[in-house]
Amino acid sequence: MAEHTITFVGGGPRAAMVLERLAANRGAFPVGPLRVHVVEPFEPASGRIWRYDQSPLLKLNSMAEDVTMFTDATVECDGPAWEGPSLLEWCRGVAAGTVGDARVPDADLARQVEEIEAQTFPTRRLQSVYLQWFWRRVLERLGEAAVVVHHRARAEALRRRDDGWEVVLADGAGALRTDVVVHSLGHTDTRPTTDQLGRAAVARRGGGWYASPAYTNDLDYSGIRPGQDVLVTGMGLGFVDLLALLFEGRGGSYAPVGERLDGLPRTGRTDGGPLGYTASGREPRLFVGSRRGVPYHSKITSRLRVPPPDRLTFLTRPAVDALLARHAHLDFDEHVWPMIAREAAHHWYRELFLGHPGRVTAGWEEFDAAFRAAPWGSAELSALLRRSVPDPRHVLDLRALDRPLEGLVFEDAGQIQEAVVRHVERDLALRTTPEHSETLALFTGLLRVYMEVGRLVPVHRLDDRSQRKVGRWWHGFFSFVDSGPPAHRLQELLALHRAGLVRFLGPDTEVDADPATGLFRARSRAGGPAVEASAYVEARLPAPSVVSSADPALAGLHASGAGMEQTFETEDGASVSTGKLVVDHDYRVVDRDGAAHRAVFAIGAFTSSWTAGAFARPRANSGPFRESDALARTVLAVLAQDAPDPGGAQGQVAPSGGSSPSRR
Repeated sequence: MAEHTITFVGGGPRAAMVLERLAANRGAFPVGPLRVHVVEPFEPASGRIWRYDQSPLLKLNSMAEDVTMFTDATVECDGPAWEGPSLLEWCRGVAAGTVGDARVPDADLARQVEEIEAQTFPTRRLQSVYLQWFWRRVLERLGEAAVVVHHRARAEALRRRDDGWEVVLADGAGALRTDVVVHSLGHTDTRPTTDQLGRAAVARRGGGWYASPAYTNDLDYSGIRPGQDVLVTGMGLGFVDLLALLFEGRGGSYAPVGERLDGLPRTGRTDGGPLGYTASGREPRLFVGSRRGVPYHSKITSRLRVPPPDRLTFLTRPAVDALLARHAHLDFDEHVWPMIAREAAHHWYRELFLGHPGRVTAGWEEFDAAFRAAPWGSAELSALLRRSVPDPRHVLDLRALDRPLEGLVFEDAGQIQEAVVRHVERDLALRTTPEHSETLALFTGLLRVYMEVGRLVPVHRLDDRSQRKVGRWWHGFFSFVDSGPPAHRLQELLALHRAGLVRFLGPDTEVDADPATGLFRARSRAGGPAVEASAYVEARLPAPSVVSSADPALAGLHASGAGMEQTFETEDGASVSTGKLVVDHDYRVVDRDGAAHRAVFAIGAFTSSWTAGAFARPRANSGPFRESDALARTVLAVLAQDAPDPGGAQGQVAPSGGSSPSRR
């Protein structure tokens, strides 16, 4: 039987997961020998974001017990399960000597393996070693019927051939003839915008420093001088990484201080309570703001008092099918959000009523029946909550959760500091103590919803405005609530604030650049004074963009017409883009004429499909495994048909450095 060829453009965790699913499913399809090309400048499986060669200070925002690459028996997919260890189980196996071929490269990682606990937030370097071990297991599973070749390069162009496709590698490293192409690029950089180029010019003129959105670890911060004032916008995970690199990374250190702050738990990396910071003298001073004005909510380390529900109650297949039968297109706010919100609230109140009965005035069964009967947002539901939950602090307010400083007006900088510190202290108290386990129930409910909503609600059945909202607000809200940093990172933030090295700017921070002075000026729309500085960091990942992608393979899809960026027309006739690559429900890339390529696929956050991350929790029927299994089976079905691709646009995709291919 003839050899078939698959080429992955991008070889990070998602590519590794799809390749494992190809190995798991190939027996169900009449496919002969496979040749798999993986075009990835870094090591396969870990890729750029999870590479070993990065600061040892940077960590996952997931606990060791919550990370796996293995599609276990809970995953509802057509392919067979492949049981394997979570990151925690792998570390314990390595420490016990029961895991072969672990290849832990240094003493520091060996110590991390020995000391890891279920609620440890591992370093990204440790995750890299786990991913590399998984990759070697996948190659073993493929066996002799597949040859996998790693090309340490980036793709420069995708071209149509009579007998399939050709992926051209950068720097003259050659071209790969292939039957199927899978774009699995993960997060990509973008070319600077006109505004960003202008800010860089202002910084140069004033002798300052500017960083546009980027993956934090890839930037060189040596241009930020000790003692220099720096404006920072963005308070998500990129900001957390920035704090690690600019403070502890410059020789500073944290240690517990004497008295506990009111409500602040004794948790974190020091196992100590509030932290003090000892400066090295090499640190800058940061003035930090964002749209919300506060950092992402802390990851939760408390435990539930009662088991979560076995299944979702409101966001269900029958409920969604009923909506789809009545409406040609769904509106996110009117149709989808009420199901999401009710599900999250149901998890919250179930834990509150069953785990903390002293805080409520009714039994769970009575409340549950009334809650199910009351429409979301109704006066009936409000009255039920007033009767049943007398303390307003125990009533779930999703709007306040999303915008905790909304409506506040600040007269001076001191009021801003007090508001942000009060929010962070309360967040830590709510998320790291057993007295508030309902916050973990909310976390669990939102996570389950996030994994399910993409499977139940076809993205093409959302109206245009709703598709934009899903890619922006819904993903941002989920990340803010459920994908924040470990608690100790927020303790460190408070320590830096107490040391006078971090000041808060407030919500809806705006930054202007003054070409005349070479300075940047920041101020919150909620009031407070303006702050000027010669340095400015936009501490966030670049927004997705196909047209402006710095990855030639992605930008070239659009330039050639072989792919297109997702755009919508607003009510006033304007064209608005999400920046994402358009794919159909089978992850096939859609060309400029609206036709889906039979054998060119894309999967991940840069596409228009619902996406649920690169790896996920074990034994939780996680979305990434379902998505990867479905894509792998579609690819194998294409190869099994053994027929030439009847259509498809022709074109170039652009570059991204590389070297001669190396065999894996």
